[in-house]
Amino acid sequence: MQNVTNFPSNSSSHSRLPVIIKVCMVIPVFSIFLYCIAVMLRVFACHRRYLDSSRYILFAHMLINDTLQILSSVLLFLLVMGLVKSAIVFCVPLLFISTVTYQNTQLILATMSLERYVAIFYPLQCPAAWRSDRIWIIIMSLWLLSCMVVVINYSIGEPNPALASPLTTPVMCLPILINLSPIQILFNAAKSIFFFAAVAVIILFTYMRILIETRKLRQDSVSLSKAMHTVLLHGCQLLLSMLAFSIPITETLIVMHAKWPPEDIAFFNYFCFILIPRLLSPLIYGFRDQSLRGYIGKAFLCCLK
Repeated sequence: MQNVTNFPSNSSSHSRLPVIIKVCMVIPVFSIFLYCIAVMLRVFACHRRYLDSSRYILFAHMLINDTLQILSSVLLFLLVMGLVKSAIVFCVPLLFISTVTYQNTQLILATMSLERYVAIFYPLQCPAAWRSDRIWIIIMSLWLLSCMVVVINYSIGEPNPALASPLTTPVMCLPILINLSPIQILFNAAKSIFFFAAVAVIILFTYMRILIETRKLRQDSVSLSKAMHTVLLHGCQLLLSMLAFSIPITETLIVMHAKWPPEDIAFFNYFCFILIPRLLSPLIYGFRDQSLRGYIGKAFLCCLK
């Protein structure tokens, strides 16, 4: 999955000014995101009642997952912008974390939609796996599935002939170092289509069932309506997370209508379709929640003071 900074390897032709501009665009946005996430996690840590709800436990897990994804992605971006080369054994962990967390985002969104479905239709007979004290089993299963998919992708690849020694050969930390063979490209395409379709079906199914239930049960229409809007928000988050698949289309359009250098096209795609959606997704969900919004506002005021 080309979900990290996939800049061309001939970055030595960059002038220093564009590189400084790119870094100055990424670092402030990344800092604001990290600050907001730290405030939200502090709210969860200070108010233990949120950890008694499977919904908020999954949301906290999404915050941690997206933080790891952004951290690894921005670190890879800075390494490429600084023309820093290192051995492949040091690049693989960063690429692995970035790819696993990218994959995990879609699974978390599907799980959060299913949690709303279970909470609405089985309020008194909630399955054991969905209770707050057992939800970690589902969370660990998501991580295991994401890791297995990435390990399979790395395993079916062919060794890069340009690497004389994985321990000593200096390389730029780019996904193309690992996703090199045609079978890996085919596997990534099939995996992406399958997971996107599966998650989209789950979100659409839960949304339609809650919508039908809202029309049936007028006495509890407020809570059902909130659940329906929450699932709809998960669908919007899924679309935001899948914007990375539009990168080939935007690259073609930019090449046809503008004479941008390849590294500028790569940065535009990274900033607009990978970084920004990852920043907006948890922030929209967190500030939309009325219960969390009050605590987040107080936490911001305390930090400012």
